[in-house]
Amino acid sequence: MTARVLIVDDVATNVRLLEAKLQHEYYTVISATSGEEAIMRAIEENPDVILLDVMMPGLDGFETCRRLKEDPKTHHIPVVMVTALDQKSDRIRGLSVGADDFLSKPIDDTLLLARVRSLAKYKSIADELRSREAVGRRIGVIDEMQQGENGLGARVIILEDDAKRGERLKRILNEEQRALLMEESNQLGPDGHSSVELLIVSASGKTFDGLRLAAHIRSQFNTRSLPILAIVDAEDRTRSIRALEIGVNDIINRPLDEDELKLRVRTLVRRKRYIENLRLSVDATMEKAVTDQLTGLHNRRYMETQLKALLERTKRGGAPVSVIIADIDHFKRVNDLFGHDAGDEVIRQFSERLASNFRPRDLACRFGGEEFVVIMPDTSAEDAYIIAERLRVAVSGDPFHIGSNKDPLEVTVSVGVAIGNRADDDTDVVIKRADQALYAAKQRGRNRVIANVA
Repeated sequence: MTARVLIVDDVATNVRLLEAKLQHEYYTVISATSGEEAIMRAIEENPDVILLDVMMPGLDGFETCRRLKEDPKTHHIPVVMVTALDQKSDRIRGLSVGADDFLSKPIDDTLLLARVRSLAKYKSIADELRSREAVGRRIGVIDEMQQGENGLGARVIILEDDAKRGERLKRILNEEQRALLMEESNQLGPDGHSSVELLIVSASGKTFDGLRLAAHIRSQFNTRSLPILAIVDAEDRTRSIRALEIGVNDIINRPLDEDELKLRVRTLVRRKRYIENLRLSVDATMEKAVTDQLTGLHNRRYMETQLKALLERTKRGGAPVSVIIADIDHFKRVNDLFGHDAGDEVIRQFSERLASNFRPRDLACRFGGEEFVVIMPDTSAEDAYIIAERLRVAVSGDPFHIGSNKDPLEVTVSVGVAIGNRADDDTDVVIKRADQALYAAKQRGRNRVIANVA
């Protein structure tokens, strides 16, 4: 995949060198010559990856990275710090301010490109989910998502066949996470693996091929989004590149530095939780878009979509679909006498009785106000009438208890029934027939069911 890369370096020769390498691989390149300009370009351009030099006058790479990661507009953009510094303290400092990786000059071109590809995939997923989440916020169905995930307390599984190395990994990680060796993972129980947030795998195991195992995990539906950190011998350049190519999210070289390990784990956990929170927000957007917020039933938009599909199936020779419209009798009087809060409570309680008196395959929806629609697939008009009558009795036979009112409210409902089984039936036609039956029920004294099957 291609990507847009922001190169940040105050030395023009360095920028041109990296630019040539990336453009040769068909990446789009943006450049900045200072930390201040980098922040501005990141906000304006939303690059997929930032290659950030550390040693710059004014705002250095560490402070630039910190500011990028603290800004909600740019915190999701992966940052790779590129520098001639190769001290442990510099690498730890870079990871501590939020960098996703830390590469030393002279840069290994193949490893750099593998890193860029890996991080660009993450950014692509994040961008898609952020876009959908923004739509939900814009239309007001979800709230602003909270940031600030610390990446601690995650369930981590360690795949290491050297017992001493495995125990050391577990000891280090348990200072911040909840780590288990692979042979201990049965402690999670039958559904516990869904709570795992990171897998650490030794790429140089003697009894198993760590990269083959990582590739298998990445290919499975249930684990394809599980972050994987591979441990690779420092001199094994080929295996490091291969790990990134098959979908490992990050690599750390052996011999391990404890602080670096903890920081890389924290970063991967933060990324995973960020993506999961975005997905939950998107799911909430979809749910709220088709759900009535007062009752929890589906809304009119969803009902019309489903009824249309069922009627199309009927036209192709499928079973008929019945529809009922139920309207709470004298509902305005409830609002006038007891207030709108009491009216809302009547609607909520009515919705519960509605949902409990129909079959799991039936679709109960709030049509609007005090009016409700139930779609009943594969149901004759006679059966629909019986089910509607059961609802009427359930409503009228048990008074509604509203708030602190000592006297229960007597509530009744009128119901119209129609069936869709004709070649020219569409959503509007069938709903109109049910509505005509409902009107007839109202005209004949309310608290009754009328079927319109002519």
